[in-house]
Amino acid sequence: MADSGSNTQSPHIALFPSSGMGHLTPFLRLAATLSKQNFQVTVITFHPTVSFAESKLLSSFFSAFPQITSKEFHLLPFDPSTVNSKDPFFLKFEAIRCSAPLLSPLLTSLSPPVSALITDITLASSFLPITSNLHLPNHILFTSSAKMLAFCSYYPSLVDTNTNSIKISEQFEIPGLSTIPKAWIPPLLLDLTNLFATQFLENGRKIIESNGVLINTFNSLEPESLKALNEGKVIKGLPPIIPIGPLVPCDFEKGSPLKWLDDQPEGSVVYVSFGSRTAMSRVQIRELGVGLVKSGCRFVWVVKDSKVDKEDEEDLEVILGKGYVEEVKNKGLVMKGWVDQEEVLSHQAVSGFVSHCGWNSVSEAAWHGVRMLAWPQHGDQMINADVVRKSGLGMWVESWIGGNLVKGEEIGEKIKELMEDEGLRLKTTHVREEARKAVGIGGSSEVGLLKLRKNLEPI
Repeated sequence: MADSGSNTQSPHIALFPSSGMGHLTPFLRLAATLSKQNFQVTVITFHPTVSFAESKLLSSFFSAFPQITSKEFHLLPFDPSTVNSKDPFFLKFEAIRCSAPLLSPLLTSLSPPVSALITDITLASSFLPITSNLHLPNHILFTSSAKMLAFCSYYPSLVDTNTNSIKISEQFEIPGLSTIPKAWIPPLLLDLTNLFATQFLENGRKIIESNGVLINTFNSLEPESLKALNEGKVIKGLPPIIPIGPLVPCDFEKGSPLKWLDDQPEGSVVYVSFGSRTAMSRVQIRELGVGLVKSGCRFVWVVKDSKVDKEDEEDLEVILGKGYVEEVKNKGLVMKGWVDQEEVLSHQAVSGFVSHCGWNSVSEAAWHGVRMLAWPQHGDQMINADVVRKSGLGMWVESWIGGNLVKGEEIGEKIKELMEDEGLRLKTTHVREEARKAVGIGGSSEVGLLKLRKNLEPI
């Protein structure tokens, strides 16, 4: 299938993102990048999305890039009671995976014939056998860090097949990487009866069958992990691991300007956001509010207390306590809902970022040279926080993980330290410079995308 078409024709790439803003955003940025480099691009979508934010982003994307084709993937009926999970995103992953038989006719219907599929890691185990039968190259876009990719690849070797359980001591080593504490591993991955663990295991086993793994990182941010992966130290037989990051935010993502920021002194504001999926407990949210006040810093705080924005209905007064928003209005802007994070991080007033360490957030902070206070909550975020710390992009208080309540006094002290640390400011400036080099002429991103094109063009 991949050999069809004229030799003069640009490769036609189909991209299939998964559910959630953390997966969708890098796929759309990659699609935009490929289109600008004269690839023919189709983005495969499904409906309904789990969140309003995903739907809004897709609409903005296709309006901005009319040359990119949208192709809907119709999902088969799926009974969520048949699996051990209530997470709406994991359930959507599974619904897509269960609809995999519909992928083959969709791909063969595309015109001109598709040269390759780029799929999300969450769909790899279901989609790779199908593309193999079609003799169609299939690359994975891994939407987290290279260190998390190393763990994902190595995870199947931690399974005791006799007991169907995970063998992880309090600290363990992935070959070629530094020691990883068990506390950094999502608890769901320690229970193989859980849907997330099942998906993670199956997808990890299939990575070696892909034609390559594209990853939103760059060499100077994660030298140890990229070296270990590409030298075969993590596991033998991995395909090429191709760093193509940072995937730069695009104009289609922009929202309304935050005029409040324009009135703040340069470098004086800390931005606080825990992403599109991470919801803290109500009591921890209030302690964070106390901490922001005690830090003495100006701040923009995006409050989230539910996993899915469609369920986020409480008023700020209910979440934060009566009078809080009014009390802080001279030094802080508090809001709910979707915020254009790229616009906030790029603003000259912003120099700090309190973050859950979703990989898109880390990548964007690196691009803009904004120092981070890492506060990971779940999933890949502990491993990503370690990347933040080791790269010099920010600081991480490891004692804050595990669900224990962190008091406002301590939060305030760490935010103040973040904003006043001159050494950290210089390190993040260096990370920013390296990120710009990566996407410049001859940088690792350009080299990676040229390698992809060479692999796909007819001989």
